[in-house]
Amino acid sequence: MKKIIRTILALAMTLTLCACSAPAAAPVATEAPAAAATPAEPAAPAATDAAEPLKIGVIQLTQHAALDAACEGFVEGINAAGLNVEIDVQNAQGEQAICSTIATKFVNDGVDLIMAIATPAAQAAAQATKDIPILITAVTDPVSAGLVASNDAPGGNVSGTSDMNPVADQVDLLIKLAPTAKTVGIMYNSSEDNSIIQANMARAALEAKGLTAVELTVSASNEVQAVTQSAVGKVDALYLPTDNLMADTIATISMVATPAGIPIICGESNMVNGGGLATYGISYKQLGLQTAAQAIKILTEGADIAAMPIEFCNADLELTINQNIATQLGITIPTDLK
Repeated sequence: MKKIIRTILALAMTLTLCACSAPAAAPVATEAPAAAATPAEPAAPAATDAAEPLKIGVIQLTQHAALDAACEGFVEGINAAGLNVEIDVQNAQGEQAICSTIATKFVNDGVDLIMAIATPAAQAAAQATKDIPILITAVTDPVSAGLVASNDAPGGNVSGTSDMNPVADQVDLLIKLAPTAKTVGIMYNSSEDNSIIQANMARAALEAKGLTAVELTVSASNEVQAVTQSAVGKVDALYLPTDNLMADTIATISMVATPAGIPIICGESNMVNGGGLATYGISYKQLGLQTAAQAIKILTEGADIAAMPIEFCNADLELTINQNIATQLGITIPTDLK
């Protein structure tokens, strides 16, 4: 009996120990407490859609009123279009070598367009690049200057506006203001291609009217006074084309010619204001405005410069008379010119 009781107790203890050693229930998964909110990092600024500004480089051969007016008209026309554009105007102070340096700088800067004012500036730009569009102004004959294949179809990367003058009209004006003149001196820079062209035109127009033409050439400003003095007593009047050297030295020419009783008919109005007698001329500011309109077509419409014709001044000719010089010369201005 005792043996049975011990067996029952042992079995009970075994069951108790098994119950105590049973594996614990798997823990219930709980969500981790939310992390404390932290201030958001400032958002990166959104990329803007603003394009880089267009770049235009302007090479002006020298500073005188006509070329300044062309530059003014160009800049005014570009700004009036409201373009996002940077215009860098550089003046070469009359030096061809400086024109070349400026042109090379513009090419290295990667400008979108070059504007060249006067023939030497245009030739320097054309030599510097065959890829960047080049617009020119104050260039009398772009074909003879080697800049374009033809005025109607330039064929390369150069186009623009010409300042070809109404030479025949200017000769008629000379005859009206100096009707007794028989011999006319044509004074110009022999190293400027466009001056040579105008001189030839003036000679033909004068000879067609029965007058004698005498060429008076210079190649540097320090020759101007002596050449003008050499004309005193030999010519009855002077004709000066739109020549940059003549424009720069008109005061010197007038200082010699006017006291000697020699009237000066000029190629453009600013030369008249500087000491000449009179001209029928074009507006250089208008040329600048027309060239700006060409630039806008190239930069905003993708116009092909190779097919863009050379333009001529589309404004009426302007009669300019220097009354003070007329008084010194004893010339009465005809009523129909007033």
